[in-house]
Amino acid sequence: MKPETPSPTQQPLRAAFVNACAGLRHLWRTQRNIRIHSLVAVLMVGLGLWLRFARLEWAILLLAIGMVLTAEAVNTAIEAAIDLVHPDYHPLAGAAKDVAAAAVLLASVVAILIGVLLLAPHLWSLLLRK
Repeated sequence: MKPETPSPTQQPLRAAFVNACAGLRHLWRTQRNIRIHSLVAVLMVGLGLWLRFARLEWAILLLAIGMVLTAEAVNTAIEAAIDLVHPDYHPLAGAAKDVAAAAVLLASVVAILIGVLLLAPHLWSLLLRK
């Protein structure tokens, strides 16, 4: 008989972090979109460094990046849980997966708008100086 896995509240703190890191590794290995979002995040951080973002701009940028990466992680978890519970096609399972994917799309569109709002004034001033 397999021993019961302790509930998250019973796990030592270290084990909780180990499990979370395993989740991040799984996400990175299996999800192309998390790698794409991460590449865009690195590029935005590079632009922020180059343009010398202010503290508030950094906070907004990091929130936008976190929002997209978190949405992608939640989408992956929802899809895996649905596949486990209902491996065959079901309209409600499809709708749940579509809505989870839509959450990533919404987060990405908002992040793009935030990126434009953060970058535009800096890039505009660079263009006017030349």
